[in-house]
Amino acid sequence: MGIVSELNLREDVAKLTERIMNIESVSGNEKALADQVYETLRGLSHLEVHRDGDSIVARTNLGRAQRVVLAGHLDTVPLPHVAGARGTVPATVTDGVLYGRGATDMKGGVAVQLALAAELTGPRFDVTYIFYDHEEVAAEKSGLGRLARNSPQLLQADFAILLEPTNGTVEGGCNGTSRFLVRTTGTAAHSARAWMGENAIHKAAPILVRLASYEPATVDVEGLAYRESMNAVRISGGVAGNVIPDYCEVEVNYRFAPDKNLSDAEAAVRSLFEGFDVERTDGAEGARPGLDQPIAASLVQILGQEPKPKYGWTDVSRFSALGISAVNFGPGDALLAHTDDEHVSQQAIRDCLNTLRLWLTEAN
Repeated sequence: MGIVSELNLREDVAKLTERIMNIESVSGNEKALADQVYETLRGLSHLEVHRDGDSIVARTNLGRAQRVVLAGHLDTVPLPHVAGARGTVPATVTDGVLYGRGATDMKGGVAVQLALAAELTGPRFDVTYIFYDHEEVAAEKSGLGRLARNSPQLLQADFAILLEPTNGTVEGGCNGTSRFLVRTTGTAAHSARAWMGENAIHKAAPILVRLASYEPATVDVEGLAYRESMNAVRISGGVAGNVIPDYCEVEVNYRFAPDKNLSDAEAAVRSLFEGFDVERTDGAEGARPGLDQPIAASLVQILGQEPKPKYGWTDVSRFSALGISAVNFGPGDALLAHTDDEHVSQQAIRDCLNTLRLWLTEAN
C-alpha cells in the first residue's frame, strides 16, 4: 500500500513550501520527503514518473518541439545548533516571511516545481521536473549525478533551470571550483635545538605571501562578469609542542571563471606556486552562462532584469557537461542559505511561480 501524501500541490505555493520545510530532509535523510513527492506526482495522469533511490523525475510527453528541465534538490544542510535559531524545523511565519531550514536553499524552489507540475497539463514546452537527493554533500553522492549515470535519457533537454535562490533574477552558468594542497617539507628536531632542524611551517610563509599578493581576475564570459578568487582555506603542520615540524600543507581553493576548464585552473595554480609541491585534490567544472539561445532570452524578457553571473558552483555545471544550457533562477537570497536565520519572503515564492508559469504558457 502506497504512502498517503500530505502535500496539496494546488494550495498557496508559500503554504506548500512550509509543508515541505516541515519534513526534515538533512542530506542522507531525504526518504520521507522523497516518498511524499513521489506519491503525489504518481497521482498526476499527465506525467510519467521515475524514481531512482531518493531522486524523482516526472516528465510530460506532449511531442513539443523543445523540452526544458526544472530541477531542485530535496536535501538541506544540518539543522542549527544554536538555541532559539529560526532557521530550523519546523518552519515559522512572521509578517509574511517564512523562517526555517531550507527556506532559501531550496524548498521554495521545490514547491514551485511541484505546483507547476500539478497545474500545467499543456505547457508550450515539454517539461522534465527533477527532484534529487544529496546535493549538500560530497559530489560522488549526488542524486543528480546518479541520474546522469543511470538514466541519462531522462535528463536530455534543450534548456535547464536550477531553482537555486537568486533573489528572483536569472544567474547564468557558474564559476568552477578546485582545491589544492601546497606542501613544504623540512627536518624534524627538538625545539630546544631548533638549529638542528628545518622548519617546514616557516617555509610555507612564501605560499601565504603569494596568496596575499594575488589579484583575482574578473572575466567577461558572454557578457557576464565572473569574479574569481583564490584563498588559503586551511593550513596544517607540526606534531608536538617541542618538535620542529618537518611537514606543512596549505589547502587552497580556487574559484575560476567558466572561460577556463579544470586543466586551465590547475595550470594557473601551479604557475603561482612554482617551486612548491602542488596536488589537486578536488575540482568541478564551471558552466558558461547558457543565455545564448531564444528559449533563455524569452525568460529574461519576461523578468525584465539584466542577468547576473553565479559566483558559486551549482549543478548547472552537471547540465552543461551533458550539453544542456542551464541557468539558476529561484526565490530567496543565496546569502541566507545555510544560516541560523534562513528565511524567504512568501511573496518571493509566489512571484517565482508566476514568472515560470507565464514563461511556460505564454504562447498558449
